[in-house]
Amino acid sequence: VQLQASGGGLVQPGGSLSVSCAASGSVFRVNAVNWYRQAPGQQREFVASITGGGSTHYADSVEGRFTISRDNTKNAVYLQMNSLKPEDTAVYYCNAVINTHSSGIWSGWGQGTQVTVSS
Repeated sequence: VQLQASGGGLVQPGGSLSVSCAASGSVFRVNAVNWYRQAPGQQREFVASITGGGSTHYADSVEGRFTISRDNTKNAVYLQMNSLKPEDTAVYYCNAVINTHSSGIWSGWGQGTQVTVSS
């Protein structure tokens, strides 16, 4: 099983960006997925999560600006980021708990995607 994060880039303050996290390999079902971020010199921090049933939870710093969603047909989870601020600049990582076809439960991280908010 692999997790692939993508969609990062450079955006101006106030702009929008969407990042994706897609699972591939022997995936039977993607359960909970979390997004974290890590800015230079900072610890990795929680951003948002979505359960297998679609319940969501957000960090206070992104509540009302970010939306996490999932497409089970594509084994993918998305993070739509609006009203971006320079302090949202970080490498964004996803992690997931996955039921595999033949190896039980897998849990791990994607490789991260850079989001830079700057004018």
